[in-house]
Amino acid sequence: MDSPATSSHLDPAPQGNKMGAWSHCCCAPGAKHQAWSRDPAASLPMGSSCIKCLTFLSNFLFSLLGLLALAVGLWGLAVKGSLGSGLGGTLPPDPMLGLVLGGLVVSLVSLAGCLGALCESSSLLRCFCGAILGLLVLEALAGTLVVALWGPLQDSLEHTLQVAITHYQDDPDLHFLLDQVQLGLQCCGAESYQDWQQNLYFNCSSPGVQACSLPASCCINPQEDGASVNTQCGFRVLRLDQAVAGQVVHLEGCSPRLQQWLLRNIQAIGACAIVIVLVQGAELLLATQLLWALAAQKVVEDLGPGPPRT
Repeated sequence: MDSPATSSHLDPAPQGNKMGAWSHCCCAPGAKHQAWSRDPAASLPMGSSCIKCLTFLSNFLFSLLGLLALAVGLWGLAVKGSLGSGLGGTLPPDPMLGLVLGGLVVSLVSLAGCLGALCESSSLLRCFCGAILGLLVLEALAGTLVVALWGPLQDSLEHTLQVAITHYQDDPDLHFLLDQVQLGLQCCGAESYQDWQQNLYFNCSSPGVQACSLPASCCINPQEDGASVNTQCGFRVLRLDQAVAGQVVHLEGCSPRLQQWLLRNIQAIGACAIVIVLVQGAELLLATQLLWALAAQKVVEDLGPGPPRT
C-alpha cells in the first residue's frame, strides 16, 4: 500500500502519444507538421481537426475502392493472358485495362489526400488538390465533347456493333457484353439479324457447325422454359425465311434500340456524372480548407509565444 505508484498509475499515456507513434511510421521522418507529435497548445482547432478527419476518412475509403478496382483489373488481365496485348491488335483495348488505369489513378490520388491529411503535409495536399483539379478539367472537356459530338457518337454505335459482331469469338469480355446487350434490349445484330453473316463462324459459307446459325442471345426464348440456356436455339436460322425466323429470334438490330435506351437514360447518366463531380468538389474544398488551417498554424508557430503579461 505504501509502495510508490507505478508510472502506469501516475502518468496515463495520452492517446496523442500513441497516435504520434503511428504518424511517425506512416509519415516522412522529416515532416515538419505532425499533429500527434506537436504540443497540444499548438494543435489544430476543433473545426480544422474535423476537416482533417473527414479528409482522411473519405480518401482512405476511395483509396481502398481504387486498390480493389486495380486488383480486379489485374486479375482479369492475368486470367485472360492479355497483360501484354491490351494495346495492340485489331481489337479495341481490353475493358480490364480501363479498370486497371482507373483504379490506379483513383488509388494514387486518394492516397495522396489520405497521407496528406494524416501527416498534415502541405506538399501532399497540394498535389492532391492539383490532381483533383486536373480530373475536373478532363471531365469537363469530356462532357463538352460528348455534348458537341452527340450525333456522330450515336451514328458510330452501328459501326461499333459491327466490329463487335465480327470479333464475337475473339474476346470473352466482348462475347459477354454483346450477349448482354442483345438479351437486355431483345435485339439481334447491328441493323438486323442478318448482320451476323459478317462473322466468320456464323456465315453461311463457313464449314463449321455454326454456319448459318445465330447466338443464343438472339433467340426470343433462349431458355425454352427450361433452367439452362439452349445454345442451339438459333441453329440454321439464317437459312429460314424472315417470317419463320421471326418466330425464333429477334429480327430488329440493336443499334436503334441502343440509341433509344441512351435517350431514355440520359438523365440518369447525367445525374451520376454530377454526383461524381460534386464528390470531387467536396474533396477539393476539404483539402483547401485544411491547407488554409495548416498555413495559419504555421504562421502562429513562426511568430512564437507572445510576451508574458504583467
